[in-house]
Amino acid sequence: MARRIDVTGADGVRLAAWEFGDPAKNGPGPVADAGADAPGVLLLHGLMGRASHWASTARRLSARHRAIALDQRGHGRSEKPSDASFTRGAYVDDAEAALEQLGLGPAVLIGHAMGALTAWQLAAKRPDLVRGLIICDMRASALGGASQREWAEWFASWPVPFATLADVRKWFGEDDPWVERPNPARGEFYAEVMAESPDGWRPVFELDQMLRSRETWVYDAHWEELAQVRCPALVVRGLDGELGRAEAQEMVRVLPRGRYAEVADAGHLVHYDQPDAWFSAIEPFLETLDET
Repeated sequence: MARRIDVTGADGVRLAAWEFGDPAKNGPGPVADAGADAPGVLLLHGLMGRASHWASTARRLSARHRAIALDQRGHGRSEKPSDASFTRGAYVDDAEAALEQLGLGPAVLIGHAMGALTAWQLAAKRPDLVRGLIICDMRASALGGASQREWAEWFASWPVPFATLADVRKWFGEDDPWVERPNPARGEFYAEVMAESPDGWRPVFELDQMLRSRETWVYDAHWEELAQVRCPALVVRGLDGELGRAEAQEMVRVLPRGRYAEVADAGHLVHYDQPDAWFSAIEPFLETLDET
């Protein structure tokens, strides 16, 4: 069960935030959560993701935290204006606005991929709003122009529209040339970001907006902002993800108060591939934050 809260982001872009809680154990009834005074957590999805990808994590957190996931601009149920800015600054400003309007700060930021970059850039910019940081499978090094061209070619290969959601799951979980071995969790991840249209199933985001968003970070390294994060931070990687062990450990070294965790049998979508192991990796870190 989730409750939508509307947020106004940078330049007036309307954003949808979602507060998750465990359903009452005795059947239908109100959501059981820790209440408005509980420590705040803001969850930020990656490129092409949406707030609902965090549902499992947020519900587990809700017993002790006020856990809210944000549909970032261009994603999920948030606004997707054709003339909106999709710069790094816009994403960071949106997350900052969400923390302030939701009254979450100082909060723990949990980010996956692009959402992790947004999280650590905001932590560096506004240390008063962030008391802890969890970075999930995001690199601090520059990815370069070749990476951007590969993504444009990948988007062009998508066989949209998909006839059914089963076709979505099969293509992204098995047939996509980027898939090395069948991955049902990946298929489910992408099925979550599709919506039915008159001619079939299409993504809820605009592919050109995703490329514009990505273009604002792939050419630059982000070590400087990482070094400016003063709160405790946990770097989590999937053993088969995009963040290599050496770079992850260097990120931990650069972070003034960095820690490291890894999740076995998980790829880039760590929290989707292995939700139980993912939560086991972050729970001790969160407990130490709550004790201080």
